[in-house]
Amino acid sequence: MALVTFSSPEYRDKTVYAVAGSHTQTVLKLALENKIPINFECEDGECGTCLVKVTSIDKKNQRMGGPLTEKEKAVLKQLGKVTGEELEKMIVDDLPCEWRLACQMIVRDEDIRVEY
Repeated sequence: MALVTFSSPEYRDKTVYAVAGSHTQTVLKLALENKIPINFECEDGECGTCLVKVTSIDKKNQRMGGPLTEKEKAVLKQLGKVTGEELEKMIVDDLPCEWRLACQMIVRDEDIRVEY
């Protein structure tokens, strides 16, 4: 089971369990189930409202969630969170992106911090 710690300057940190291996539970779904007030609108990866910063709890450069979706890549570039060059480097070097859309990121079996 993965531990996901949700962190916000406006709310006390909350750590919840995520079912490992479900490959269907997004960060947003996990947040909603646990009454964590992440902003969202479309739930489809198009608006960027659910932008979160994701880091590994153990500070290793491990994979954080599944790879970026095409929608995420486009929205993150539009929001100025990543450049085309940074995206290319992430793909080539198999590096995680610290900025994700909560509605698109699938929780994996790893402990992460989600800042919203």
